[in-house]
Amino acid sequence: MARSCSTSVSSAPSSLPDALSAVLLDPAAASAVEVHGRTKAAVLVALYVDGGDLHAVFTRRRHDLRSHAGEISFPGGRRDPEDESLLHTALRETEEEIGLPPASVHVLGALPPTPTVATNYGVYPFVGMIDPGHAWRPSAWEVEEVLELRLRDLRAARTRRRLLHRGIPFRSDVYDVSEHAVIWGATARIIGDLLGRVDPTLDRAGP
Repeated sequence: MARSCSTSVSSAPSSLPDALSAVLLDPAAASAVEVHGRTKAAVLVALYVDGGDLHAVFTRRRHDLRSHAGEISFPGGRRDPEDESLLHTALRETEEEIGLPPASVHVLGALPPTPTVATNYGVYPFVGMIDPGHAWRPSAWEVEEVLELRLRDLRAARTRRRLLHRGIPFRSDVYDVSEHAVIWGATARIIGDLLGRVDPTLDRAGP
């Protein structure tokens, strides 16, 4: 299990990482924000440029898991006692879930933490640039597949829908990724915050 949190600069145009960093929070400052949730967790929003477009990396959880079965989310998980920081948690969990080494991530900043309703987690998202073309190694215990989605497509997929969770109906912003894939909950809130910040930079993703 890797414990290193070193980072390296991706091959994306230098102006793009700078533009993205400018609209994100400082990782240490974001980690200090208190959010409702008895358990702290962290996720990595891994971005890369391909074909002139920004993409984000997600996982679809296995359908036989006890919690969040089949859901699409960013790689990450709960903070371990030995984790030196929440950023460390995000990088460690990402490597364990999809095989992305921390040294392959150029950390740009963070997004505001958000709570989960059903599981009472406080989720801290961190944003980093990676090179395209990674050969993913999804965890056989947790991950059914790794998804790479264009931010433009996510922006177009936003809608509001009536959902049913544990027998309770509610309306929420969601992202209809495909006929059988809907992103909702904390992950949808993180995407919404991300898009609100990076929208002005989407046209600058290309060379």
